Amino acid sequence: MSLATALILLPLLGAALLAALPRVAPLLNIAISAACLVLALLLLAGPLPYGEGWLRADALSVSLVVLAGIVGLGTAIFSWRDIEGEGFDTARTRFYHAAFQGFMATHFLALLSDNLGIMWVAIEAGTLACVLMVGLHRTPAAIEAAWKFFILCGFGIALALFGIIVLALAAAPHLPHGDLRLSAAALREIAPLAEPGLLNLAFVFLLVGFGTKAGLVPLHSWLPDAHAEGPTPIAAVLSGLLLNSAMLGILRGEAIVAAHPGSWAPGGFLIGMGVASLLLAGVTLWRRRDAKRLFGWSSIEHMGIAAIAFGLGGPAGNMAGILHLWGHSLLKSAAFFAIGRAARLKGGQRMDQIGGLARSHPALGWGLVLVMVGLAGLPPASLFASEWMLAVALGREAPWLLLPYVLGLLVAALALLHAMQRLCLGPPTPDAAPGPAGWATLAPIWCNLALAVILAIALPAPLRALLRDAAQVLG
Repeated sequence: MSLATALILLPLLGAALLAALPRVAPLLNIAISAACLVLALLLLAGPLPYGEGWLRADALSVSLVVLAGIVGLGTAIFSWRDIEGEGFDTARTRFYHAAFQGFMATHFLALLSDNLGIMWVAIEAGTLACVLMVGLHRTPAAIEAAWKFFILCGFGIALALFGIIVLALAAAPHLPHGDLRLSAAALREIAPLAEPGLLNLAFVFLLVGFGTKAGLVPLHSWLPDAHAEGPTPIAAVLSGLLLNSAMLGILRGEAIVAAHPGSWAPGGFLIGMGVASLLLAGVTLWRRRDAKRLFGWSSIEHMGIAAIAFGLGGPAGNMAGILHLWGHSLLKSAAFFAIGRAARLKGGQRMDQIGGLARSHPALGWGLVLVMVGLAGLPPASLFASEWMLAVALGREAPWLLLPYVLGLLVAALALLHAMQRLCLGPPTPDAAPGPAGWATLAPIWCNLALAVILAIALPAPLRALLRDAAQVLG
């Protein structure tokens, strides 16, 4: 059995065990997630691209798999204590742990699949698992958010399927074997021979379809509700993992279409949606009164920045985009861990209910301060490095984009710093449930924060080489 296959089957087996063994589910969830991270790291030891057939890992997919392993383990550790406080009955607790590992299996499959049809199925299955988990509280708001998530993303993913079918039709005259017509690698090789009109049409459907799931404006409206109403660990995996797999679907389509010299330049579409996401999110962040919705809108902002980077393309743009996905996933999952625990301690997630965290709970509060400083794009976290790299690349390749880009960054950064001051540095609000933050909350926050800083100031040589190779995969 290959490492890639084991990485998909292990969480799938884990989901069955977690459903059958609810008493040890939290610790077993952590053990399975740790084993998945080890398998993901072992993928780095072999030559890339790795595997053949439906599963084929290249530097881009492996970089996202390792990131998923890190975020998945942190989320499993946080879930250990957090899910106890959600007030779920035994059946819902059992379902949560099983669905979490089920989602991880589909996420690894989406990242490692060379077959676009299987990638689509995996993303759709992962979405369904998340929809069910978002609705676990069974409140009217949670059920409405789950339905909105299901309907909008279901519509989007249907358009993405149509885009994949059009790609297969474009490849049909040049790829006699049916399986190869859905292979991303094979489609990219024969793209210069394909009909450019079909390639253009396919990319429009792929961008709209996967863009809905990636939370790009104007297809983003499901995202803040789903982040605010679901259990906190699900908000972390939605922002830290699901958005990345959707962006990977867009990037696979962009690489295929861009290989034909007569097709439209797909980067312009990505840049347009990215700028719209950055500007709208930057303005909307000022109006948030719910802390989880605030971070949901922050995810829209950062996916917009990544879309601008990938749309610009080239070694610098693609490197900035991949580094941005890493930094965003690490910091945003840490932000949800911190605000989820703060909401539990303060008795609500409205921003006027949470205040003075740095005084009342120093380890939790200062962790949230540093995470929000990083999300604002300030040093020393990696988002500062990726945003600076993108600014330099824009100045060289498309200087007319610098004004909206810098304006969007400034508006969003000031809004996040203003919110950080209200949440962490003001007078403390009373605790509704006095108690410590707990190491199961603090460890994932501070570990993710440390990794985000290391990415910016001391990126290890092997990881630097992996991210550089991942950028080259995109061309």
